[in-house]
Amino acid sequence: MTTPDGLQRGLGTADAVVIGLGSMVGAGIFAALAPAAAAAGSGLLIGLAVAAVVAYCNATSSARLAACYPESGGTYIYGRERLGEFWGYAAGWSFVVGKTASCAAMALTVGLYVWPQWAHAVAVAAVVALTAVNYAGIQKSALLTRIIVASVLAVLAAVVVIIAGSGTADASRLSLGGDVSAGGVLQAAGLLFFAFAGYARIATLGEEIRDPVRTIPRAIPIALGIALVVYAVVAVTVLAVLGGPGLATAPAPLADAVAAAGAPHWQPVVRAGAAVAALGSLLTLILGVSRTTLAMARDHHLPHGLAAVHPRFNVPHRAEVVVGIVVATLAAVVDLRGAIGFSSFAVLLYYAIANAAAWTLGHRVIPMAGLTGCVVLAFALPPASVITGLAATAVGAAIYAARSRT
Repeated sequence: MTTPDGLQRGLGTADAVVIGLGSMVGAGIFAALAPAAAAAGSGLLIGLAVAAVVAYCNATSSARLAACYPESGGTYIYGRERLGEFWGYAAGWSFVVGKTASCAAMALTVGLYVWPQWAHAVAVAAVVALTAVNYAGIQKSALLTRIIVASVLAVLAAVVVIIAGSGTADASRLSLGGDVSAGGVLQAAGLLFFAFAGYARIATLGEEIRDPVRTIPRAIPIALGIALVVYAVVAVTVLAVLGGPGLATAPAPLADAVAAAGAPHWQPVVRAGAAVAALGSLLTLILGVSRTTLAMARDHHLPHGLAAVHPRFNVPHRAEVVVGIVVATLAAVVDLRGAIGFSSFAVLLYYAIANAAAWTLGHRVIPMAGLTGCVVLAFALPPASVITGLAATAVGAAIYAARSRT
């Protein structure tokens, strides 16, 4: 089935779940564990639990809204319809800006695992290649994501089995020490939220999913639940062998963990798995940013030419190309940890608006908890991330005000 604008409804529940998993598994396990451990110390698992609770509230709110508004754009659409045009614009701006930074972080993660000396060059090449895949159609993107997710889950299972069978894991490393603080735990939760936000990709593809009113509310909690189990098992395993301080300073935590477990010959496999996971996350991130760009371009918040849909491939091809160019440029110069913090702030603002929109639907306990959690975690992030995020938000508001006057 093709929508009036030319997008094709070709994704089922399994496809939607896989796309959500492709975003979450790649981002969290391989990119966010080390900076989160540096913030929380031995309280890393508490930070993970806090991030999971906030993510659950956000996912519940997003699923309810998606059933009411099964369109491309996610919270940009929900905020516009439930709260007013400015709040929809603020959500869309936060998503596009924040997830563009996420794309750059994931591209650089690929480079750091594949060829550290040329990480930025590899990152740019990865962006170009995956933009070409997305340009060729949503079904090709979904097929590649299935292959990537299966490969990554196999590698993560191997890591857990190797460490568990090595005898080097020590449960005492999981206990809380004197380095735990409320601020550190909240900062870690904010950084780890970067990992959980992948289920938004399901909602932003609303016009390319079959029977979206039923499929999206099913797919979001399934994807989030699977990702949470994977995160918890891997985080406990790696923490048990490296400890909080070791994990915080590990440049490649999972590869270092298998080496510490006496299996250094597995390091190339783990590095390859990390690169593949980051590629999967990058693939679906570019999908999500381009679809939100499409929705904002339809309403002239971005150049209207970006709303064009390719007559053969049924994708927003101009938005795909522009997003690819911007991400490739950032990937050439960006710092990984700074990109994660900035992205987390912007995406937490995005979900705060989603929860506020869901609050207007009734059943307000979960949306209020999600809204509060998003605001707390956003301002618990490192000061540089908060300042940069506020500056980007102010730029977006200024653009909106200037456009309104004209």
